[in-house]
Amino acid sequence: MEGRESPQDLPDHLFASSSNHPGFSQAQDLDWVGDFFRHLPSNGGDGCDAGPAGEGSVTAGKEKRRKVVGGGGGCKAMKAAKPRFAFRTKSSEDVLDDGFRWRKYGQKAVKNNVHPRSYYRCVHHTCSVKKQVQRLSEDTSTVVTTYEGVHNHPCQQMMEALAPLLRQIHFLSKF
Repeated sequence: MEGRESPQDLPDHLFASSSNHPGFSQAQDLDWVGDFFRHLPSNGGDGCDAGPAGEGSVTAGKEKRRKVVGGGGGCKAMKAAKPRFAFRTKSSEDVLDDGFRWRKYGQKAVKNNVHPRSYYRCVHHTCSVKKQVQRLSEDTSTVVTTYEGVHNHPCQQMMEALAPLLRQIHFLSKF
């Protein structure tokens, strides 16, 4: 690794350097780590792509989609729809620990529900992920958590858990 690879290449480097080690024979069970890093944005390019005719092609950039407008080669930024994921969890706690740090920025009474909906943002300075937390009115033991967007940074708790493994891989790569 020379320091110029994108975050998407990290799992390949980790698994390639650890595949010969007998203690890491279960690397295929850690595919979720690779999936996590592949969702991180790459640093190359501006996200603008001139299609076959130079018009109307759309590609995903970091947080916005860029669309080629006209034949002049200029890009116009459009707001992209962020992916949303919802989870139902049985819990007496309203806010569950998912490994990321959140800042509450609002709360609102919701129609036909006695429990308010709470709004949170990820506190990482470059991350724009939001989450909404609400308890169901029909089943007060169920909490619905909806995430909007994908984190563009690693989870601090996951990195702390992987730190010993990464140190061992780094040590073994010197041989």
